[in-house]
Formats: sequence, structure tokens, C-alpha cells
Amino acid sequence: MERADDAGVYKLSEDLAIIQTVDFFTPVVDDPYRFGQIAAANALSDVYAMGGKPLTAMNIVCFPVKTMDLSVLREILKGGLEKMKEAGVTLVGGHSVEDSELKYGLSVTGTIHPSKVRTNVGAEAADRLILTKPLGTGIINTAIKAGMAEDKSIEMVSNYMARLNNTASEVMQEIGARACTDVTGFGLLGHAFEMIQGTGKGIIFHGSSIPVFPDALSFAEMGLVPGGTYRNRDFRIHQVDMDPNGSPYLLDILFDPQTSGGLLIAVPEEKAEEMVKRLKERGVNEAAIIGKVVNDPRERIAVNLNR
Repeated sequence: MERADDAGVYKLSEDLAIIQTVDFFTPVVDDPYRFGQIAAANALSDVYAMGGKPLTAMNIVCFPVKTMDLSVLREILKGGLEKMKEAGVTLVGGHSVEDSELKYGLSVTGTIHPSKVRTNVGAEAADRLILTKPLGTGIINTAIKAGMAEDKSIEMVSNYMARLNNTASEVMQEIGARACTDVTGFGLLGHAFEMIQGTGKGIIFHGSSIPVFPDALSFAEMGLVPGGTYRNRDFRIHQVDMDPNGSPYLLDILFDPQTSGGLLIAVPEEKAEEMVKRLKERGVNEAAIIGKVVNDPRERIAVNLNR
């Protein structure tokens, strides 16, 4: 509990540990089947971020049975189950409660060899930082709620949110990454800071290299920014040095709370290009080297290029 890791790890023997996590939230898209897929992928991601393999899951459901048709719940559960099948995960149960607000997610149990656990600390100076999905889901989801997102933008962001991080996790283990976290509610800068907090290291991000959903920046310029972005920025802005020539809206993107975001992986410099190559060969097409770990600035993040 002393570190803000993505999941809990319990060692059972010298060659086996279990990984446990839980996550659920309110709908981020209108389509209930898509929402089920996204919520399941999001919950499974914490196991992948630790380098593990998810094995079993249990549904967590809060449902307004008096005001919403049960067909909606069926579609949500169907979407979640399909995503679990894709991940090779067995649904072993769950729990539901009546609630005025719809919520869905999973508790997940996975396995890993104790020596192969990847935490969010352990990065060394000169390590490169690789991000595996574009940023901007929170901003685009806000635009969806406002009825301002076009169908193609909704489809694109939904596809990415529903995409599992299993391939990125597998490649990370093959290459020998030093640290990893998934980018979710604290945004890229919030989760990146957790990777260096208390280590004496810093991070430099190259703003022009960071993958961003095409419409996210324009929506940010329109003010379609979720409340979580402002909370993230208020909490961490004093630890961030932003290039004065950079767009202020890029900062909104970097603090944007992500739903089922990509993995942020620290890998030795000499392995970084090979890792990106392998990721792209296996379908993780947006993977990019977006920055590096440094000794200076200490426990600060510098964003040094405009996008």
C-alpha cells in the first residue's frame, strides 16, 4: 500500500503469485454493449500493467431496475463477457445491487511469476517511455455527452477504449521493461509522476511525439474538458514544467483522465526502438516513444516541445 500500484500482488509460492484488482464506473458511451466491453477492458488492464495474465473475473453491477429496461443490462453483460472471452478469462460470478445510477465493472484475479512483476517504479535514467494508446478519451467522452462528437470520432475512441492491453503487456515482458503503469484517471502526467515519486528521477516528455486522438485538441479548445482534468491539473501542476511555447490545450490533453488507456512503459534506451517495432508488428499501431527518464529535473516532469 506504500506505492500507488495498479493492482495488488500476493505471493503464493516461489514461482507463483496472484494479482487482484477491481474497477467499475458509470457509462462513458451510449451503446450498452460497447460500454460493457470498455468497462471489462479497463478492469483487465490493471493486471496487464503488472505484467500478469488475468484468469477469472466477477461482475459488479449497480442497476436502476425501476427506471431502466433489463435489456440494457443484458447488453452490458454481453459486451463484458465477450471481452473476457477474448482475454481468455473465465467469469466465475458477481454481485448486483439496485442503484439509481448505472455502474458496471469487474473484479479480476490473475497470475504471474513473482520475479516478473512489473510495478510503476524501477525506471532508470536514460530509459525511454513508450505509450501504447492515444490520449484524449476523457475529452472526447465529454463531447459525446454534449452531443458534439461525430460518429467516426465516437467509433474510433470506443474501439481504443475496448482494446485490451494484453499484447502490450506480453511484448513488455519479452523485451524486459523496467516499469509500467496504465494511463487512467490521473491522466498521463499524474500516472507518470507516480513512476518517479520518491526516486530522485525526473521525466522529459516530447509533446510532438505523444499520440492524441484527432478531435481531442479541438474539443479542448472548445472547453469540452471533464472536471477530472482540472482536479488532476490542480494536484500536479506545481511539479510540471511546460514549454512556454506549447499550446495550453496540450496541457488539458496531458492531464485528461483516461478510460481504459494505454500502458506507459519504461524500457532501457537500447531496447526502445525494438519494442515499438514489435508492438506495431502485433497491431499496437499507435505505440510511440514519448519521452525519457532523467536525473534532472529531480522529481519533476518537463514537457519540452509543442505539438
